[in-house]
Parts: sequence; structure tokens; C-alpha cells
Amino acid sequence: MEAASSSPVADKVVELRGVRLQTQAFGDPASPPVLLIMGVMSSMLWWPERFCQELAAQGRHVIRYDQRDTGLSTHYPPGKPAYSFGDLSDDAIAILEAYGIEAAHLVGMSTGGFVAQEAALCHPRRVRTLTLISSSPLGVDGLPSSTSAYKEHSAAAENIDWSDLEAIADFMRRDSAMLAGTKHQHDAEAASALIARDMDRAPSFVSATNHFMLLSGNEGATLHASRIDMPVLAIHGTSDPLFPIEHGEAFTRVVPNAELHRISGGGHEIHDQDIDEMVRVIAGHTAS
Repeated sequence: MEAASSSPVADKVVELRGVRLQTQAFGDPASPPVLLIMGVMSSMLWWPERFCQELAAQGRHVIRYDQRDTGLSTHYPPGKPAYSFGDLSDDAIAILEAYGIEAAHLVGMSTGGFVAQEAALCHPRRVRTLTLISSSPLGVDGLPSSTSAYKEHSAAAENIDWSDLEAIADFMRRDSAMLAGTKHQHDAEAASALIARDMDRAPSFVSATNHFMLLSGNEGATLHASRIDMPVLAIHGTSDPLFPIEHGEAFTRVVPNAELHRISGGGHEIHDQDIDEMVRVIAGHTAS
């Protein structure tokens, strides 16, 4: 694999309808574009820089960005998000517009996978392929819930003072450990450093809790993964405690053109030791 350091990096602010979206691009703008969409309460920093650099080194123009209420993008008062999931999917398309990209490969992680699916369903001509990491197909019921241990951990969030940044940081550190897989040792020190960096970077980190309040922006419309007609690659850890592996397997049953790549022992995470494997399969999926 080519050295990741060879990839140029450029920051750009995208503004639309009074909303500021902070973006960062890796690699050659003439290469096939890949837009990365991160999950709930997580800024672009949760896409590891090595992941972005390695994918760019495979001949992709990689763009990551802060969704609303994360990082350096527009923040709203806690408890008062003036946007919906539909707006988040429209934001992804707006970023493509700002970069002059007609259609891109979308890669969504966890809840970012829901945003990517909605973007593909509502703007199909703008999406070449979907890669959905640790996610679940839209509109599909009957899939296994989180593990009992993760449910117990998640229930403790009800007792957190969400205006206390240190209490939030402590919960996020524990959450990162709970979401880890079984194959690789959890790097608590690296997770803590990432959480601290993410919190220090955001002007109002507590606003990220608005993500839990979002409702679909497609009122009256039924969005279902079975209507996705572009190629889909599901990447899923076999030890994911939040969305068990059956969620990844469901894509191959529901989506007409879908395949599953299992990360053996992987959790609900992008572990450093799994990056090379992930980049390899994503590069293959986005080759055309």
C-alpha cells in the first residue's frame, strides 16, 4: 500500500442557507470522490486520519466533514435542533455541490449510514455506491437489539448531567470501551485523547446531544433500504454490541445489489488494526 503521507490535505468551509459545514479533503480532486459521513455525536475526527490518507493513496478523493452540532460546523442550542435527518442527508449533497462533484461514493458509519442511505434514496443520481460501516438497513424491523451489557451501559446515560462536559467525557470514554470488539485490545489512552481533542475543538460540544432528538425530515414518506438500487457494501464487525452482525447481514437480504464484508471480532468502531482491511475492500467497491 502506498505511503499515506503522500496525500495532500485541504480544508474548506461549505455554507448553505445560513449553515456552516467544516470539511477536509485528502488526495487528488481528479480522483473518484468518496464522502465520509460519521455517526451520532461524532465530528469528522472520528474518521481516523490514517484511514483517510490510506484511502486517498488508493486513488480516491476523500472528503470528511463535521455534521451539524459537531466540530466546527454550525451548532444549535442544546435541546433545540432546528434540523432533521433529512437536512443532514441534504447537507451531504450540498457538500458535493460545493466541491463541484456530480456524484460520489458515500461511506457512512453507524448513524452516518442512515444519513447515507437517506441521501441515496432521495438523491439517487448523486450517489455512485454506498459503503455502510456498523450500520443497519432503513425500514427493516425484527433485527436483534444491542447486547444486554451495552443496554445496561446505555441506560446509565439517563443519570448523566449532560451540561457537565467532564461527565460527558467520562461517559464517552466508557462508551468507547463498551463498543470495542473482541479481536484487538481496546486502546483506552488513544480513545481518551480523541475524545478530549473532539471536545476541545467544538465551541459547544454539548450541542451534539441534539442528534438524539432528530426526527426524519421526510414526513409522510416511507424510506426503505429495499429501494436502494446502487451497489452497497456493508462492513460489519462480528462482535458489534450496538448493531449485532445480523444488521450487516440484513443488507444482503434486503438490498438488491449488496454484499457483506465481515470484520472478524470487530466491534462498533474503526480500529486502527482493521484500517488496512477496510481500505482494501472500500477501494475495491469504489473502483468504478
